[in-house]
Amino acid sequence: MTPFFALVRMELRLFFADPRAVIMSVIAPIAIASFFGYIFGGGAGNTERSKIPVLIADLDGSNLTQEVVRRLKADASLDVKPATPEQCREAVRKGKATAAFVIPKDFAFGTAAAFLAGGSRPEIAMLQDPSQELEMRMLQGIVTGAVMGAAGKQLSGGREEIPLPFGVRAESVTSDPTISYNGYAHSFGGMGIQFLLMVGVEVGVGLLLRRQLGVWKRLRAAPISRMMLLGSRIVSGGITSMATLMILFAFARVVFGVHIQGSLAGFLGICASFSLMTAALGLVISTLGKTAEATRAVAIVATLLMVMLGGAWVPTFIFPRWLQNITVVMPTRWAMDGLDAVTWRGLGFSTVAPQIGLLLGCAVVFGAFAVWRFRWEEN
Repeated sequence: MTPFFALVRMELRLFFADPRAVIMSVIAPIAIASFFGYIFGGGAGNTERSKIPVLIADLDGSNLTQEVVRRLKADASLDVKPATPEQCREAVRKGKATAAFVIPKDFAFGTAAAFLAGGSRPEIAMLQDPSQELEMRMLQGIVTGAVMGAAGKQLSGGREEIPLPFGVRAESVTSDPTISYNGYAHSFGGMGIQFLLMVGVEVGVGLLLRRQLGVWKRLRAAPISRMMLLGSRIVSGGITSMATLMILFAFARVVFGVHIQGSLAGFLGICASFSLMTAALGLVISTLGKTAEATRAVAIVATLLMVMLGGAWVPTFIFPRWLQNITVVMPTRWAMDGLDAVTWRGLGFSTVAPQIGLLLGCAVVFGAFAVWRFRWEEN
């Protein structure tokens, strides 16, 4: 086994021989993960949210519509400003406002008539940015609630508004009631997975270059089998990948309060199995490629697709249902689901054991395929 460990040490020395590359392989995912974590909600006490810019043109000016506008301005999620109908349309068209509402003249009279006598209902014009479809549904609900509250108060003679006959109690369901969602946990897992795959691509391309230069052919003169050569690459690549993930999550814990709320063994298992799978994937790339340039281009495109479909950039629940069903075959999806499970979901080892097994299975399959396809010299 001495030649095997010698190869592992050699590969690790080559990896750490370029301090700038090593530092960038850690700093880049930390920077990007921090950005994505903040954009998608963050955590660790970060409750700050950007307000939705909304314009309102009140053409009625009645007590009812003034009360509606007052309630909307009091909503913590909205940034409400008055405007004319023309200004509303122009601002939405240019993307300066997410939506605008135009309250028609005689809205208060029409609302009372529709409520008491069943007359035709007046309509509030909603001018919306077509790129903000999700926010539009929320805004419709907020405006509806403001109108109903103001109308109930007016119809009751200025007394307190008519209370709703029911309430809604929200409860976050995790393995522990004290656990809250931390968006940084998902973003750091996703960026770690992406950069490990990219490193795997570069390792594979580097091995391909060595074969083209005849390095593998010269190694054949030493007492080294192809199993030993490729196995040392998997072990060294797995070590560097595992170390990268540990540094990323250590930073996330110290700076953003990301904790392993579930099984520590499950977390280590997911990280180790994905690290080995990434290293084995790099070997497949090196044995399949013909030229370094063409191989790198194809491998990067394939890697980005795996990262995107695996939910590393954005959570998979945002995907359409049919796409969610397709992505369950992606190794990146298994890794992301496993990391989410043992971080903010706080689940146990039994929950992530299938993902660990699948990732290890992929590592075995990729490694076996690389050994089968291995050639000491370029064909």
